[in-house]
Amino acid sequence: MSLQSVPHPTGAMPQQLPTHDARDLTETGSQALIVLDDQTYTLRITRAGKLILTK
Repeated sequence: MSLQSVPHPTGAMPQQLPTHDARDLTETGSQALIVLDDQTYTLRITRAGKLILTK
């Protein structure tokens, strides 16, 4: 499977989203807490290298 660049309909370039490395967020472990408003979520990197975000 390959990713192809699709032109934006208006010709404008889409803004680049902020990018964060999950390993930086978890520092040397496999979990990190993420807070959104008054809710705390757990970000976990599994042994298979997948990400799980839970409330």
